[in-house]
Amino acid sequence: MQRIGHLFERIVTFENLYAAAHKAFRGQKKYTGPGAVLYFHLETELLRLEEELRSGTYQPAPYRSFVIYEPKERQISAVEFRDRVVHHAICNIIEPLLDRCMIFDSYACRKDKGSHAAVQRAQHFARQFPYVLKCDIRKYFETIDHAVLKQIVARKFKDPQLLALLEQIIDHAVPAYGTGRGVPIGALTSQLFANLYLSELDHLVKDRLRVNGYLRYMDDFLIFGRQKSELRDWLAVIRQFITERLRLELKDEVLSLAPVSQGIPFLGFRIFPAIIRLDRAHLIRFRRTIRAREQAYRDGSIDETTLVRSVSSIIAHVAHANTYRMRCMLFHA
Repeated sequence: MQRIGHLFERIVTFENLYAAAHKAFRGQKKYTGPGAVLYFHLETELLRLEEELRSGTYQPAPYRSFVIYEPKERQISAVEFRDRVVHHAICNIIEPLLDRCMIFDSYACRKDKGSHAAVQRAQHFARQFPYVLKCDIRKYFETIDHAVLKQIVARKFKDPQLLALLEQIIDHAVPAYGTGRGVPIGALTSQLFANLYLSELDHLVKDRLRVNGYLRYMDDFLIFGRQKSELRDWLAVIRQFITERLRLELKDEVLSLAPVSQGIPFLGFRIFPAIIRLDRAHLIRFRRTIRAREQAYRDGSIDETTLVRSVSSIIAHVAHANTYRMRCMLFHA
C-alpha cells in the first residue's frame, strides 16, 4: 500500500464533521446527555471545532475512566462527546482506506465481518485441518507501543497535519497505562489502531509463512495446520515477531496446540468440525442475563418493548451455536 495524501482536508470539512456528529449522536440522549450543548448549537460548535483542527489548536479532553466486569474486568476510558465527533470524522475518511490493506480473515471491527463470521470461518478451517494453535496477546490494548504504532501509521499516510492529529490522539494519556503505551478501550480510533497494529502480524503469517488456515479477531488468533511440528515452527517465528517487532507478549497460560476434534474455545463458543456449542462461561452469562432482563421488566425498570428487543438480541447471538434444545428448555421452564 502506497502512502496516501490529501486526507486531512477531507477530514476537517464541515460536511464530514456534520456527518460525524450525527454518528456520535446515535444511541445518545441529545437533549440532556453530554452532547446536549453541541446538539443545540451544532453549526457553531462544528465551525469552532473545524477551526481548531485546521489551526492545530485542538486539544482532546481527559478520558473518563470506569471499570466493567462482564465478560471480565476491564477499564474503559471514554472520550468526551466533542472528541468522539473528531474520532468519527477521522474514521469516516481513513477507515475504508485502511480496510484495503487488511487480510480477508481479519474479523474484528470491520464491515461485513464480526464475531459470528469469525466463528463460522473457524469451523470451516476445522473441517480442513486436524490441528489448531490458539493464541492471545497479553493485555493487548494496554500494551500497544506508541512508537511502533506511529511508525505503522506513518507508512500509510503522508499528510503532516493528519499525522500530527493521529499522533496527538495516540499520545493522549490513559492514566492507568503509563507513558508511551496503550490505547483506550472505548475510543473509536482505538479499534482502528488496534486492528492496524496486528495487521503487521497478519501479513507475516499470510505473506511470509504462507499459512492458509489463519484468522484473527482483534488480539485472538487461530492457526490451523496438518502437523503439530509445523505449528510449533510457526509459533516460534510469530513469538519472535510479536516480541521484537511489535513489543507485545503472548499470553502463554491460554496458548494451546490441540486437535480440532477436542473443540476450539473461541469468542465465547466451542467450535467442533461438525457442531458449535456455547462455552460454559458464556452459557451461564446467557442464562443470568435473560433472568436479569425478566426481573427488570417485573420491577418496572424496563418496558415490554425494551425487554423483547434485548432478549431477541441475546437469542440471536447464541443461536449461532447449536443451542435449540437449550433455548426451548429455558423459555418453557
